Formats: sequence, structure tokens, C-alpha cells
Amino acid sequence: MSIGAAILGCSGLELTAREQAFFRAAKPWGFILFGRNVASPDQVRGLVSALRDTVGRADAPVLIDQEGGRVQRLGPPHWGRFPPGRAYGDLAGNDPLLRREITRLGARLMAHDLAALGINVDCVPVLDVPDPAGHEIIGDRAYGRTPDEVALLGRAAAEGLIAGGVLPVVKHIPGHGRARSDSHHDLPVVDACLADLDARDFAPFRVLSDMPMAMTAHVIYSAIDPKRPATTSRSVMRRVVRGAIGFDGLVMSDDLSMKALTGDFIDRARASRAAGCDVVLHCNGDALEMEAVVEGAGALSGRAAQRARAALARIARAPEPFDLAEGRARFDAAFEGRFAL
Repeated sequence: MSIGAAILGCSGLELTAREQAFFRAAKPWGFILFGRNVASPDQVRGLVSALRDTVGRADAPVLIDQEGGRVQRLGPPHWGRFPPGRAYGDLAGNDPLLRREITRLGARLMAHDLAALGINVDCVPVLDVPDPAGHEIIGDRAYGRTPDEVALLGRAAAEGLIAGGVLPVVKHIPGHGRARSDSHHDLPVVDACLADLDARDFAPFRVLSDMPMAMTAHVIYSAIDPKRPATTSRSVMRRVVRGAIGFDGLVMSDDLSMKALTGDFIDRARASRAAGCDVVLHCNGDALEMEAVVEGAGALSGRAAQRARAALARIARAPEPFDLAEGRARFDAAFEGRFAL
């Protein structure tokens, strides 16, 4: 059975007949959910099951962006509230171990919510190191202001997810923090020298280079490739992602429908794969765009298929023991009730 090298979204709370037929034929590696796909726990569980049924794989990845703060697809009244990454780094007191503990706990609580729905991949942690002159698109999503802070709490979040049976996705490799525009709308160009990038932007990704999955940045790093963003740059993928950072897990593109990229969707997918992305991501559920993405992405094979299998093998068969009520009480106490249910 040929598997497509794509992760795709869908349009609503249930699959349309057209989506069912298309996914059965295309057999994408995985799927991603957004707020438009979420109404209630039973509805989400049903949608997740229906998505997997179309490809005939019970372990097919189903992703979501559940960071907390501005980026949280699941929330009240059915699911808990979570803070943005910066709130963990700003916890009171001079105790990095406490901040690490609470970051891990927050991710463990999120993993509990996701696993109960059948969602097995969370696009967390954000490992971008914010620059004071950078665009607010990262802002408080970053765990700290220095590479060491970001790496410490980023690993804690990743460990919390893995402990709960959910795969983490480190993003946005090799670093979005210096970008002065939002890649959803424009193509950012970062002109920092390679030494500065290596010391600051790449550093947290190097520390977490053992993670199973990473998502690219639609950012041009002019010191490495002045023409192409990381997602479609063979130089960035080889010299930095696989080279200087040493990441050998599965690399997925950021959303191909973002305006940072140009060209038709066949070309976007083809260029991303040619650069070295193992799979490509398309989020908005537009049927015509998805058809083009699948055509351009091609089949998941060779080293990319090996990385995909290795990533899924990292999902814990049995999550570590966890007292949900006690964990939520500890979490709420740490934030003095600001994010209580």
C-alpha cells in the first residue's frame, strides 16, 4: 500500500463524501485538526476515527496545534485552559527546576486531553528564540528569552507529551525568532550571520535533535540560501537541519498554504520534498489545493518512510501513571488559578 508524503486537513466537523473518497485514494500519511474541526469530545473522537478509517491505518498520525495561549485548538468548556509558553518561563522565583516541572506537567495534562480523543501528535514545543526586533508572531509562544531557557523548557514540554502517549513536533526549525514578518502573510528574510544563527537560533534545536519530528520555518536565511526559505532550500536542510543541528527525525514542512511560499501547490509540495522535507503539510482543507499537494508530494518511501516509522514507534504503548485531579490541582496552584477550569 502506497502512502502519500502529506499531512492534510479537512473542512469541518465531519468528513464530506468527497473528502472520504479523496483520502481513501490519496492515503496521506496523516491529518491535522483545527478549531473548525472541533465541537465536543464525542464529535472529535468520531472525526479522528473516520479519518483513520479512510487510510486503513489505526496508528495514522492525527496532529493538532495545542500550545496554550493564543494557539490552542481545544479549550473550555470541554477541555482545560493552558498558558502560552512564556508563562512557564516567567513563573515566580529563582528555581529553574520548578519551571521545568510545571512545563512538563502542563504538557502531560495536554497529552491526557489529546490521547483521550485519539490525537497522537501535538505541534509543540516552540523552540524559536525571540528577538526584540522580531515579529510578534512568536512573542509569548517562546518559553524564554535565551537559547538555554528555551531548550530547557522545550525539552520538559516534549517529555511531558511523550509520557502521555503523544508525539511532540519541535518548531520552527531552524528558528523563526528573528523574523520581522509573519510567514502566514509574507516571506521573512533573516540577514544574521551564520555564527550568530548557530549560537542563538539553532541552539535549542541542537539540544532537542533527538526528538521524533520537526516542522520547518518558511524563512529565508540569507547567510545560507538568499533565494529560498528553509522549507524549500536544500542548502538549509542539508547544511543546517541535518548538518549543524544534527536532526535525524522526520521533518515536515510548515503549512504550504501560507503566503510566504509562492507558486502553485504542486510546485510547493515538489520543492519542499526535493529540498529534504520527509512529508508536507497542508492545513486549510481546500479540496483542489489538497489534490495538487498530494500530486506534488508523491509517495512516502526510502529514508523518509524509515523516519516516519521511527517517529510513530516513539509513541508510548502505555502512558506513564498519572493522577489527573492531582496534576491539575498542582498546575493550577503554580499559576495561582489564572488558568483554572
